[in-house]
Amino acid sequence: MTENNLSCPNCESTRISKNGKIHNGKQNYKCKDCGRQFIKNPTKKYITEETKLLIDHLLLEKISLAGIARVTDVSETWLQDYVNAKYDRVSKEIKVSKKKGETNYSM
Repeated sequence: MTENNLSCPNCESTRISKNGKIHNGKQNYKCKDCGRQFIKNPTKKYITEETKLLIDHLLLEKISLAGIARVTDVSETWLQDYVNAKYDRVSKEIKVSKKKGETNYSM
C-alpha cells in the first residue's frame, strides 16, 4: 500500500505503508526500510539550530520576546519555554568579593 509521490522524510525510500491515524485524524505512514513513522504534509514546524543561535543573539540585545518571535517566525509560547529552559541551566550562585581598598568594620 504505497501512496503516489510519497517518500520517507528520513531515508527517502518510497516503500511505505499506511499505519493507522494520529490523534487529529491524519493518516499515519510507516517506512518499510527504516521504520520511521510520519504523516503527509505535517503542520508542526521544527526550529533549526541556526534559528536557535539567532534567538540567543537577539536575547542579548534586549529585544522583546514578541519581537524575537515575529522576526524568527516562532511562536511566543515556544520562545518562552526555550528562554525558561535556558534560564534553568544558568548557575544561580552569587559570588561577592571585596573591592580593592575596602575594609571590613564591625560595630
